[in-house]
Amino acid sequence: MSLPATGDPDSSGDPGSPGDAADPGVAAALIRARAGGRAPRLGIVLGSGLGGLADLLDNAVAIPYAEIPGFPTSTVAGHAGRFLVGELEGVTVACMQGRFHLYEGHSPAAIKLPIRTFAALRVEALLLTNAAGSLRTEAGPGSLMLITDHLNFMWTNPLIGPNDDTWGERFVSLEDAYDPALRSRLLVLAAGLGIRLHEGVYGALLGPLFETPAEIRAYRVLGADAVGMSTVPEVIVARHAGLRVVAISAITNLAVGMSDVPVDHEQTLRGAAIAAADLTRLVRAFAGSFAAEQTEGA
Repeated sequence: MSLPATGDPDSSGDPGSPGDAADPGVAAALIRARAGGRAPRLGIVLGSGLGGLADLLDNAVAIPYAEIPGFPTSTVAGHAGRFLVGELEGVTVACMQGRFHLYEGHSPAAIKLPIRTFAALRVEALLLTNAAGSLRTEAGPGSLMLITDHLNFMWTNPLIGPNDDTWGERFVSLEDAYDPALRSRLLVLAAGLGIRLHEGVYGALLGPLFETPAEIRAYRVLGADAVGMSTVPEVIVARHAGLRVVAISAITNLAVGMSDVPVDHEQTLRGAAIAAADLTRLVRAFAGSFAAEQTEGA
């Protein structure tokens, strides 16, 4: 993974100076300084209703997005809007407690800064979580789905426009967008914890609409196993920057037309809270696996 010289987190400069507002290196320098120079090995993005996982971090420093130069503001219920650095199972972790969605009015390009900030912090891997509706009855509310691939029904992506060659090549391969080795690790960890971790394809929709029954039927035919309104733009930016990515959906509901329960954001938050118990255990184990790697390599 190559980083632009101006985006090096060790470079000097005033984090709040004009013109640097969208510089991931400046954002990373501020975060690292606030965190006492700690170097995160794992990055995590917490989705709707999953922000409570940030409470797992020990000795955490929390920075509101408003205090990080260039960061947008998160406006969705269930997204606290803070960047944290702390310790989890012996590993330093950087965590976004809330993300940015295109349906909030952000441009696709706005996704680049927060994800490239993880790259500028030089994390070894990025774990993305989201709340999603299931298109499979066997993966019901409260369960977890490991994302194996995606379908981009947003019909846009953050890399449209001039390419910044210092971050990545013009054309990005997404063949193994969801890192096979990290996926295998999560499956082994889940089995050891007695957690059923479904696997499937995530369909990313622009939102903020819930789908029609006809749309859900069409997405099932096209191969989607769950649907949501996030994650894919982040995956694209992360892979462009050379980050290893793995993603888990907390299944909050069966998609519209598959259940008599009305689909709304409150149900999303309730379902995420149920799934969070298993997700918490799995995230802890995943972080711990990085600590084990470090011990084995010592």
